[in-house]
Amino acid sequence: MSDSSFDLGGVIVATTLAFKEDSSAPAGLAVDYDRFAEHCNFLIENGCRGVGPNGSLGEYSSLTDEERRKVIQVAVEAVDGRGLVVAGVHGVGSHQARQWAEYAKEDGADGVLCLPPTLYRANRSEVVAHFRAVSEVGLPVMMYNNPIDTKVDLTPDLVAELAQLENIVAIKEFSGDIRRVFEIQELCDIDVIAGADDLLFESLVDGAVGWFAGYPNAFPREAVEIYTLVREGRIDEARDLYRNVVAVFRWDSKTEFVQAIKLSIDITGQSYGGVTRPPRGPLSPEHEALVRRDTQKALDYIASRNRVGAL
Repeated sequence: MSDSSFDLGGVIVATTLAFKEDSSAPAGLAVDYDRFAEHCNFLIENGCRGVGPNGSLGEYSSLTDEERRKVIQVAVEAVDGRGLVVAGVHGVGSHQARQWAEYAKEDGADGVLCLPPTLYRANRSEVVAHFRAVSEVGLPVMMYNNPIDTKVDLTPDLVAELAQLENIVAIKEFSGDIRRVFEIQELCDIDVIAGADDLLFESLVDGAVGWFAGYPNAFPREAVEIYTLVREGRIDEARDLYRNVVAVFRWDSKTEFVQAIKLSIDITGQSYGGVTRPPRGPLSPEHEALVRRDTQKALDYIASRNRVGAL
């Protein structure tokens, strides 16, 4: 059942993870914990409500168990109580997801983000059992509906059933169906969190209370501003800013979203993105050119907007 005391308002960033060359590490790439800590601090200092390590964007499935746990520990230390740490605890089965939730609790995370079983198309009763096991750990749980990747769709009626479980407080909605926001709110009082960056504006206007986001890794200040403007009812201003950055935000919903967001981080020069660990390889030349174009378009607009504001 939803815990109204656990506030997920604001922009919580599904963090990218920095790697560095190391021949002894998997695929010759070791996690760069120092740069990751710097990135978490960068996001908090730029107004983000918190960080979400070990999501798909954090390449959790490419990490060793030791790396995956240390990422949470580093995030908690870097945030240092200034915001939320919502740890990804995705697993093939409930026993794995629950174990990661227990580690997250031991290591000081504030809450967890959890997909249905990965790599297996679970039925309804299996999905309920999965989330029940994770909720029993005692941390607030944000469910993650991503039927594109998991092939399991947390439909509004199923969300309403899951919302009755203790410690289930929110759902990150990434189905791409904007109608879900209203329908979920009609069926239960669970918090709906915007999950797709290129449906952010529409989701917030329809009543999503927060944003669990990808592209704020590269554009944290602008992301927080869009969120704040909508929440303050300044819809026209929010729409104008969103309209001029949404082209690059669309990469959050593409197959190459991790590589694209890391490249955009590097283009902005504010933090460090870097390479991805296999199975993700580099962007094709064509995709890299498009990401560079869309990122620069957003940067040019932001620069012109800032110049006008300074006059």
